[in-house]
Amino acid sequence: MADRMVLTGARVVLPTGIVENGRVIVEGAKITGAVLADTPAVDLSGHWVVPGFVDIHNHGGGGASFTSGSAEDVLKGVRTHREHGTTTLVASTVTGEMDFLAHRAGFLSELVEQGDLAGIHFEGPFIAPCRKGAHSEELLRDPDPAEVRKLIDAARGTAKMVTLATELPGGIDSVRLLAEHGVIAAIGHTDATYEQTVEAIDAGATVATHLFNAMPALGHRAPGPIAALLEDERITVELINDGTHLHPAALELAFHRAGAARVAFITDAMDAAGFGDGRYELGPLAVDVKDGVARLVDGGSIAGSTLTLDTAFQRAATVDRLPVQDVVQAISANPAKLLGLYDRVGSLEPGKDADLVVLDAAFTLKGVMRKGEWLIEPQLS
Repeated sequence: MADRMVLTGARVVLPTGIVENGRVIVEGAKITGAVLADTPAVDLSGHWVVPGFVDIHNHGGGGASFTSGSAEDVLKGVRTHREHGTTTLVASTVTGEMDFLAHRAGFLSELVEQGDLAGIHFEGPFIAPCRKGAHSEELLRDPDPAEVRKLIDAARGTAKMVTLATELPGGIDSVRLLAEHGVIAAIGHTDATYEQTVEAIDAGATVATHLFNAMPALGHRAPGPIAALLEDERITVELINDGTHLHPAALELAFHRAGAARVAFITDAMDAAGFGDGRYELGPLAVDVKDGVARLVDGGSIAGSTLTLDTAFQRAATVDRLPVQDVVQAISANPAKLLGLYDRVGSLEPGKDADLVVLDAAFTLKGVMRKGEWLIEPQLS
């Protein structure tokens, strides 16, 4: 890696707009604003340069689980997603015994502290049994604030988000507790009414966990949580854009109602992401992956995804025909802001980490840089 380089000729997506024939200047691990006379240039004509992707909801990849794998396994999963453009990643757990989750939080916090992960997200066990999805029902429990506090304390300041069915006993008090400790309270795997969802938002919830999935459908007399989550400016909605979890019309509805500033693309990936079909474990549950779709062996419920964010980006820009700036906002800037990391990542600006993705004209990934180092160096003819 050169200490300095300038990437030239590409269409560069900045917070202020798209710059044709733009340039990104890298010095060491940072983006800078001044080009010295001897700075080597990389010609990326015909390509896009966008900020590195930020995933706030991810359970694993490359055959490795963030919930149960060793440190080597977790790092393998992290590397897999980095090679698909995700330069900042939060590790998500699934429902388990409380003592196991607390122990796991302490283990994952060490990887956060050394810079491999951006934080921890607890998805379960505080979720509704009737909306459990790929979670073990016998391990579910009401969101007792004392138990929620146990998990965030075990994470030693690295807990970023907890998904809750806020209508359950203790749900609202748990939302308030999380807000007081600077941890995102996310509404998900919920059977809440419209009114109960509004109450949770007023208490401090700010994220909708994979909107539309694992919650009541939108109804004209009983609008349920979807309407409340879409209409409130305080809520960022997660979307899994893999063509399986959402119909394109549902994604379009979310963007139309919430706007690009309130959408965060996520993967909700499990072990098979970037790895292949086969039999896997998601927490204590067996999962079969066939043709890239993960389903529980027992019951057939969708069990996370095999999505990587480069595929989500390409689909959003081509199939969904979203403006590229909106896609970048949803896949980089918005999640970085949610995590409180926008001063370091999420956009291509001087002083920020040199995290970026190079895409060709068809939005296929061609290069990934993290902190000024090429993880995948563009092979240009």
